[in-house]
Amino acid sequence: MSLDAELLKILACPVCKKALSYDEPASRLRCAPCRRDYPVRDGIPILLVDDPK
Repeated sequence: MSLDAELLKILACPVCKKALSYDEPASRLRCAPCRRDYPVRDGIPILLVDDPK
């Protein structure tokens, strides 16, 4: 499922605040600067950060 181009323009990595790129075949958003991946499920970006306890 593709991600809306306008939505992709406003999304940012929740950790470093840099722009994300969309890997459509893998259904994930990628932050190159901090090397994090975020899944996209049913067209919804899941931008949760694992918080170590």
